[in-house]
Amino acid sequence: MKATDEQLMVRYRNGDGAAFDTLYRRHRGPVFRYIQRLSHDGEDVESLYQDAWMRVIRARGQWDPAQPFRPWLYRIAHNRVVDAWRITGRVEIEGGEALDEVAGHAPAMDAMQLLRDCVKRLMVLLSSLPEAQRSAFLLKEEAGLSLAQIGEVTGVERETVKSRLRYALKRLRDGLEGCDERAG
Repeated sequence: MKATDEQLMVRYRNGDGAAFDTLYRRHRGPVFRYIQRLSHDGEDVESLYQDAWMRVIRARGQWDPAQPFRPWLYRIAHNRVVDAWRITGRVEIEGGEALDEVAGHAPAMDAMQLLRDCVKRLMVLLSSLPEAQRSAFLLKEEAGLSLAQIGEVTGVERETVKSRLRYALKRLRDGLEGCDERAG
C-alpha cells in the first residue's frame, strides 16, 4: 500500500530521509509548475523552488500531523513567491487589462498548429491573470486542492477563493474562445 503524504512526512520528521525523497519526487513537478506560473519574468524560479523545499526541510518539526501535508507544502511555496514580490516591490493586483492579441482568432491552420496555438494562448492568458486569480487557479488545477485548502494557503475566505476562480475561469474561457471548436 502506498504511503500517504502525511505518513511520509511523519516518517521524515522522525529521521527517515527516504520518506522525504518520496515526498519530493511526488510533488516536485506540480510545485515547480506552481511557482513557475505564479512567478514573473526575471524572477529566478529555480531559486524560489529550491528555497521553498529548503523551508519545508527547516520547518518539518513545525508541521502538524493532524493537518493535510499538501496545503502546508503549497502554503510554503506560495509564501516564498509572495516574499520575492515584496523584495522586488511587486504588489498583487486584482484587475488586469484585456489581452486583445491573445483573444483574437488565428487564421485557419492544420489541427496540430491549432492545438499549439491554443496551448500558447492558454499559457499567455494564465501568466496574464492577476496574481490572486492565477494562484487560486493553479492551486486548484495543479495541486488539486479544495476551495477550503486554497483559502488556507492564500489566507482568504472560501467565498473569496470561489470568486477568484470564477473570474480566472471567465478570463481563460473568453481568451480561448474558439479553441474547443477549432482544435477538436
